[in-house]
Amino acid sequence: MFRVNFRRKRQWVGPGETPSPDPKPDPHRKKLMLCVWWDLEGVVYWELLDSKTTLTAAVYSQQLDRLAEAVRTKRPQKTKIIIQHDNARPHVAKLTKTKLQELGWEVLPHPAYSPDLAPSDYHLFRDLQSNLDELHFENDEEAKKWLRTYFDQKPRIFFDRGIRSLPTKWAQVILNNGEYLT
Repeated sequence: MFRVNFRRKRQWVGPGETPSPDPKPDPHRKKLMLCVWWDLEGVVYWELLDSKTTLTAAVYSQQLDRLAEAVRTKRPQKTKIIIQHDNARPHVAKLTKTKLQELGWEVLPHPAYSPDLAPSDYHLFRDLQSNLDELHFENDEEAKKWLRTYFDQKPRIFFDRGIRSLPTKWAQVILNNGEYLT
C-alpha cells in the first residue's frame, strides 16, 4: 500500500497521435505494509508496518500474540483457530511454528507460489486496491483512518464470500494443472 496511489490508464491513440502525458510515480514514495487477519465475519486484527520494518519471524510471532488477543476479544466463542498463511520465511520459521503450537492453532497448508489460493490476495487485496486508486494520504494516521473506515464498511457477506470461495479456487487450480488463474 502506498500513501499516494496512482493508477496509470491505458490510452488508445491513432497513427501520428501522441498519448496524453501520464505522471510516473515517485520512485521514493512512502510505502506501508498492511498485515491483516480476517475470517467469515470480518477483520479480526490488522496493522500497518512502515517500509523500514522487515517482517521477520520475531515480528510475525509478536503479531500472532496481538492477533490471539484480538481473537479472544472479538471472537470469544471461537474454540478452534485455523490460520492460512503462505510459505514466506517468517511464516514457516521455527519460531513461528513454535508460537502457533503454543497458541494451539492449526495451519491450513498453502502451496508455494500460489497467490490464487490465498483469500487475501484473490479477494480482499483486489477489492482494497480498486478502492485505493487515486487516493493520496498525507501521513500514516490518515491511511490508518481510511483503512478503519474501509474495513468497518465492508458487510459480513463480503468476508464470508471470500473465505467460502477457497475450495472452488482449489478445484480450479487442480483442473488447471496447477497453473495460475486469470
